[in-house]
Amino acid sequence: MKGITFTGNRALDVMNFPDPTPGPRDVILEIKASGMCGTDLGAYRSPTGRVAVGAQRVEGPVIAGHEPCGIVVAVGSAVGEREANIGDRVMDHHYDGCGVCRHCQTGWTQMCLEGAVAYGYGGHGAHAKYMCVAAHSLVPLPEEVSFPAGAAVACGTGTAYGALKRIGLEGDQTVAVFGQGPVGLSATLLAVEMGARVIAVEMSPERRQLALDWGADVAIDPTAVDPVEAIKELTHGEGADKTVDCTSSVDARRAAVRSTRVWGTACMVGVGGDLHIEVMPDLIFRQLNIVGHWTFSKTVQADCARFIADRKIALDKIFTHQWDIAQAAEAYTLFDQAKTGKGVFVSFD
Repeated sequence: MKGITFTGNRALDVMNFPDPTPGPRDVILEIKASGMCGTDLGAYRSPTGRVAVGAQRVEGPVIAGHEPCGIVVAVGSAVGEREANIGDRVMDHHYDGCGVCRHCQTGWTQMCLEGAVAYGYGGHGAHAKYMCVAAHSLVPLPEEVSFPAGAAVACGTGTAYGALKRIGLEGDQTVAVFGQGPVGLSATLLAVEMGARVIAVEMSPERRQLALDWGADVAIDPTAVDPVEAIKELTHGEGADKTVDCTSSVDARRAAVRSTRVWGTACMVGVGGDLHIEVMPDLIFRQLNIVGHWTFSKTVQADCARFIADRKIALDKIFTHQWDIAQAAEAYTLFDQAKTGKGVFVSFD
């Protein structure tokens, strides 16, 4: 089978790999959709083609892609019928851990006390026709949710949903979402569905328009106006009840904190970068909560998919591009420009 590997400095290769076979506690997925995530760009842009996410399992080239969605086509000898069956439509919680520590047992495998392996980084990922995953990492995909939408839930959209639940967003509140890439756009879409008023902050005019198309009340260009002052003006001088940073930009994170109202909550979702604030005026004197949020548990992933299915949310509209594996170089060159919605690979021959 063919698989996409990052070779470093914005280069990639589509290599040949043996078709995987399952270990006793594994299953093989035939991938129907593999999403492109902003976190992938860290590996794509790095000199080595890799980033330090979790433990390393694979020596040599690693198949990229950590948003897997597909169909079970083979099961290991020790996998029970209640865990997986051939033909199951599934997403994957893209981590493998010890399975017995308190974090693994509560569905937070990425927090494994023994060290988790992240598929697409330390273990082979989903940018290929087949993928071997631990049976415990499967999450059912509702029939009403498409494979591409399931791939989005498997990381970017699921992360946004988990962040909004983590900060307790309510329908009578205003949330400012900094960054309208795949995660930020998902946060905008989901917050609107939850009944909140959404202020989107984004430099790209294309992405600002996408945010407005998906229900944001206002889209702010932080290169044209001070986003802190703009958000305060839109909220009677108080600031947003909740803010979510999906950029990892120092300036955006600082603005997210400073545009949050007294007693409010600012959530840091974007991976990488620093947070530079003045502790007394920005945090202590304003009784502010600052929360860090990393992906989601298996339970939250399933809840997100059910939320989308039950509310008939057209999550597929988050995708502005669908790709064949042969178009991998073109796909990542475009995604690297940070002007589009989400991209997804749907063909791997």
